[in-house]
Amino acid sequence: MSNLSVPNAKTTPENPHLLPGTLPKGIHNPNHRDDSNAAQVALIETLSKTKTANCYKCGKCTAGCPVSEHMEIGPSQIIRLLQLGNVDKALRSSSIWQCVSCLTCSSRCPKEVDCAAIMDALREVSLLQDKVNPQAQQIVTFQRAFLDNIRRNGRLNELDLIARFKSTVALRTREFSFLFKDASLAPQLRRLKKLHLSQPRSKDLSVVDRIFARCTEIEK
Repeated sequence: MSNLSVPNAKTTPENPHLLPGTLPKGIHNPNHRDDSNAAQVALIETLSKTKTANCYKCGKCTAGCPVSEHMEIGPSQIIRLLQLGNVDKALRSSSIWQCVSCLTCSSRCPKEVDCAAIMDALREVSLLQDKVNPQAQQIVTFQRAFLDNIRRNGRLNELDLIARFKSTVALRTREFSFLFKDASLAPQLRRLKKLHLSQPRSKDLSVVDRIFARCTEIEK
């Protein structure tokens, strides 16, 4: 049995997060730092709008997850970590970054625990609190490059995205061979019209600017 599976876990002063309660003042901000396990769990539950205590470890989320075999910690075990108050291990796990947000876990849960939303909340807090697993750095770099690409162009510019992502990774890791990884696929992608050498910008970038400004405002 996994060491994350502790049968008959009781609500005790050591596990106060299992009790229903209100969110401590000031913890609505994902960047809020509080080493209290209960506070961290409350933060994740507030962001994901779900209660981890509802999970009874049936394992349907992990069984249906298309990438669980590549995870060091499965979805159900991530939830169990939160139930036990070990939020730091969940935040530093590479598994939360391997989640593809397909929502299979959430749709299969008999207790309506939104596991996909919890994964998303964990990624957000992990990023803001500088706890991203080293193995997930490329994923974070790609996501940032993608959003920056949309912000500047209003739509996806494929060559610009590839160039910025690969150059950032190569400079950080000093593995310059990464610049040419998968380059042999370019001709085939061109034939299939999946790779465009030029992509015009959106005509109204002000709309995109307002969207990003609104997101920034919500995060604050």
